[in-house]
Amino acid sequence: MKKNHKEPVKAYKNLEFLDSSDARVIRVLAEFLEPMQRFRKEKVRDTIVFFGSARTSNLHDAKRKLETVQEKISKAVDKNDSELQKELDFARKQVFLAHYYEDASKLAKKLTQWSETLESKHRFVVCTGGGPGMMEAANKGAIEADGKSIGLNISLPREQYPNPYISPELNFEFHYFFMRKFWFVYLAKGLVIFPGGFGTLDELFEVLTLIQTEKVKKRMPIVIYGTEYWGKIMNIDAMVEYGVVSEDDRNLIRFCDTVDEAFDYLKNELTVLHRSNG
Repeated sequence: MKKNHKEPVKAYKNLEFLDSSDARVIRVLAEFLEPMQRFRKEKVRDTIVFFGSARTSNLHDAKRKLETVQEKISKAVDKNDSELQKELDFARKQVFLAHYYEDASKLAKKLTQWSETLESKHRFVVCTGGGPGMMEAANKGAIEADGKSIGLNISLPREQYPNPYISPELNFEFHYFFMRKFWFVYLAKGLVIFPGGFGTLDELFEVLTLIQTEKVKKRMPIVIYGTEYWGKIMNIDAMVEYGVVSEDDRNLIRFCDTVDEAFDYLKNELTVLHRSNG
């Protein structure tokens, strides 16, 4: 007798169920297991994670925007108009930040070139949040050095989209922030913090907290790049002065202002900490 009804859908193929709140734990596990499978396949064991703002641009584009604003002011009747001056000040600050974009790209390139020379199963692959701005810069540098480039992207209503410099096989899209953060930290052997906003600060201080409380046991060099910017944003010395962090906690981070300084520090630290392990 011919069946007149459809075969029932298996639970793991039921997209309506998988998108429901009842299947949240399955989705969380998927964001743990699927990246693990891909990292294993691509033999990625060690990363250097770059954090930084998604809102910065390269130096060429930033200078063009500044020139546009300057031209606008030159044609204005009231050249001292407050709104125009705000626009000019903002454009100049974007040029200032764009120099960090260029430095992030150069540093990622140097680290990748060095990593490619290592005769070891360990390779320090550049990893970012996968978006534009400083993340794009670091991914770009890694690709220019003919290395692998990881992007741990996150689905957001605005701002975040995968940049074009991520290795296709290592281009990830996360829904859950905490699973994305897990993969940042789990494979990381070093961090570089470029100028950024709330997200960058969140990522930096979460890692510092994990290291300080020894929830992360491994030693990890952390470079905070750009004292002119970061000196205005956070004051570690004041935290020590008020006793909310210890004197030893200063040693968890290293401030750097040049590509060579950051590269030499990371290379030396990573060599001592991890290359000796084979």
